[in-house]
Amino acid sequence: MIANLGLAALWLAAALAALQLVAGALALGGRGQDFAGIVRPVAVIQGLLAAAAMIALVVLFCQTDLSVKLVASNSHSSKPLLYKFAGSWGNHEGSMLLWVTIMGLAGGFVALVERRLPERTMLATLAGQAFVSLGFYAFLLLASNPFERLDPVPVEGMGLNPLLQDPGLAFHPPTLYIGYVGLSIAFSFAIGALITREVGPAFARAMRPWVLGSWIFLTLGITAGSYWAYYELGWGGWWFWDPVENASLMPWLAATALLHSASVLASRNALRAWTVMLGVVAFSMSMVGTFLVRSGILTSVHAFAVDPTRGSFILALLAINIGAALVLFGLRAASVTEGEQFAVTSREGALVFNNVMLTGALGIVLVGTLYPLLAESMGQKVSVGPPYFNPATAMFVVPMLAVLAVGPLLRWRRDRLTRIRREVAVAAGLLLGGLAVMVIKGVPLLPMLGLALAGMLAVASLLPLRGRKLRTVKLPLWGMVAAHFGVAVALFGMACDSAFTVERLVAARVGDKVAVGPWQLTLKSIQPIAGPNWTALEAGIEASYQGAAPDLLKPQARQFWTPYQSTNESALDTRWNGQLYVVLGEQAGDGRWQLRLWWKPFVPLIWYGGILIALGGVLALLGRVVSDLRRIIARDKIAWRRERQGR
Repeated sequence: MIANLGLAALWLAAALAALQLVAGALALGGRGQDFAGIVRPVAVIQGLLAAAAMIALVVLFCQTDLSVKLVASNSHSSKPLLYKFAGSWGNHEGSMLLWVTIMGLAGGFVALVERRLPERTMLATLAGQAFVSLGFYAFLLLASNPFERLDPVPVEGMGLNPLLQDPGLAFHPPTLYIGYVGLSIAFSFAIGALITREVGPAFARAMRPWVLGSWIFLTLGITAGSYWAYYELGWGGWWFWDPVENASLMPWLAATALLHSASVLASRNALRAWTVMLGVVAFSMSMVGTFLVRSGILTSVHAFAVDPTRGSFILALLAINIGAALVLFGLRAASVTEGEQFAVTSREGALVFNNVMLTGALGIVLVGTLYPLLAESMGQKVSVGPPYFNPATAMFVVPMLAVLAVGPLLRWRRDRLTRIRREVAVAAGLLLGGLAVMVIKGVPLLPMLGLALAGMLAVASLLPLRGRKLRTVKLPLWGMVAAHFGVAVALFGMACDSAFTVERLVAARVGDKVAVGPWQLTLKSIQPIAGPNWTALEAGIEASYQGAAPDLLKPQARQFWTPYQSTNESALDTRWNGQLYVVLGEQAGDGRWQLRLWWKPFVPLIWYGGILIALGGVLALLGRVVSDLRRIIARDKIAWRRERQGR
């Protein structure tokens, strides 16, 4: 019954998306003004129906309704409730339904609250959103039905991939999807503005909160996903340049450029073409990521689909959505001027430079991700990894970070570097001093640059507060300072991990002592334990930092039976200056146990920095919301006074 209701809600939502598209198109064409009034309500109801379908799927998973094929393929009655709940999107069909649900709710929210744009532009925006949503509804209903039934009903389910049985599953995918869908809203705003030729500050002010919100969630999702892979996979790294990791990084790079471009357009009426184009590119990267992860072209813990038909469907959606947007941009490009002019030496100039650098880094990641797939389709096996990505992206990231240190100190429109020569001298001195220290210590080139740039950027990020009374500083400025300081913190952690990590692979008997970095470890025990749907061998390891009282670490080698698979659960000991990372391996023939040990100085700063960056976005978003509310209240007060005077 619940499955039937969920499927019915999904069909109704798809029908309303079609109605929303047709009504919006007719209203824009001038032949159906009566339809204009139904577009907003239809968008709201469509979002609610999509949410109802998702809730139905979650209930089916929590009840372990094995008459539903998706539940039987990805759940088990003995699985903990958290993973039944989160497992509803830990698969191909469920993750796409979550995507559509967030997209529907976001479109409904836009229809409900957005009143700043001309109504024609809003109709075009909602019609564009319906067009995108309709393709995903068709994909779910025709190629990936999440409510498909089984007959006969199996006795037991197959279970969830053990690597996904982690609390991170409840947080990481939803945050990424919210980020992706936020970019779909930005894309729809760009399409609406192009259709009505209303590319200006009002359009940017309406789009900016959605770009900022999606950027916040993408930042949190990537940060959480990096840490989840770091501790769950037992390989000791935080980023592998895996195509699925790149699939989330590429939209973030585009969204970062779009965020700055939209801010310039909203406040300074410049970079109009940049903003529209980046709106298209950002969502294009979300679609490319969806194709990579959901098409079956990749073999990964993230890549749920293995049916090439689904990949062809997603590729067709990608071609239709992005191709149509690019054609529209080409037709309207002549009418999209750049707006107000500015000098090269200005804050706008610095933002344009960094947008070019971000776009260059995006191109490097895109080529490195797609080239091996293209080569494999031609019968050639090519591996593209850190030796390509690290130096190639550094060519764009290093100058970007240098300009990032100085750019916020420049004035809008036009400025002179001589006005901020002291600040520039401080930044340059910090950079050169850091490089000199690293050269003396023999640090490799890229980590050396990272450490020096991190120190420079940390100080430079605080300079915009110089000479101000802190209580009078507005939230957007606090947000910029926090985000830029977070970049410095994360960069410092990355460089330290690359330059100073100590790794050991040892074979030890119970009672043996081993050392890694400043740590002394003693293997005290190996014993079997049992979990809700797994058994494990658990090591008891006493770890002492520089002779201090020991901590007890318990790495595990787990064996799941639903499905049958082995995993490693790492044990971490975090201190202010780094993290000890321990993984239990297999038993050797002579009774010794393999242990993989890492001492990673300051590695937690990578994720603390990511949280700081997201916090900066939250502060900026709150500042924009408060400012908009004040503007609305002031406008309403003026209207009320005029009305009273008229009486």
